[in-house]
Amino acid sequence: MSLSVSIVEDDPGVRASLARLIDSSPGFRCLSQHPSAELALQELPKAKPEVVLMDINLSGLNGVECVRRLKPLLPQTQVIMLTVYQNTEHIFNALAAGATGYLLKQTPPGELLTAIREVHSGGSPMSSHIARKIVQSFQKPAPAARDTENLSPREAEILDLLAKGYLYKEIADKTGLTYATVHTHIRHIYEKLQVRSRAQAVAKHLGQTPGR
Repeated sequence: MSLSVSIVEDDPGVRASLARLIDSSPGFRCLSQHPSAELALQELPKAKPEVVLMDINLSGLNGVECVRRLKPLLPQTQVIMLTVYQNTEHIFNALAAGATGYLLKQTPPGELLTAIREVHSGGSPMSSHIARKIVQSFQKPAPAARDTENLSPREAEILDLLAKGYLYKEIADKTGLTYATVHTHIRHIYEKLQVRSRAQAVAKHLGQTPGR
């Protein structure tokens, strides 16, 4: 039995090309074509395709929102997004809305047909560039421990005031310490941060590379 596929695409040329590919391939049939999300939402629940190829950048209601509204109506239907976008936000929005595949429009015909079979069998086909972006989004390096974590609460407070532009005397007035005590704290701060100036200390406090 042929796998039924519906297409939601507002570009007539792309839509016709996809329909020809599906209808001319053994084991597939193009069940329906829809030029807009609005028409797709009206017609797809009646057609009940097994797989939907969905463009993201539709005029009017976009493809992501179409999927979000469509999935409750057709929970068994699998949706593959077809798009020119490799933006991570677009990818996650589409997957969160209920899409189970995400392919670039330049995907070769044979790979597209394989992806349709794969998504119908329970897989989540994605173009290699898309899969790499998703993997990279989960591989952000853990932040390195900051030198400022070694400071005492009082030293951290004084460094914060330094970063806000306060003068030594103003810091003394604000903290209730003597000028000499503030000066001693600042010297300890410099030693712990391994810096030699206020500018370098503030740069480290803000997570920047201090100038030499």
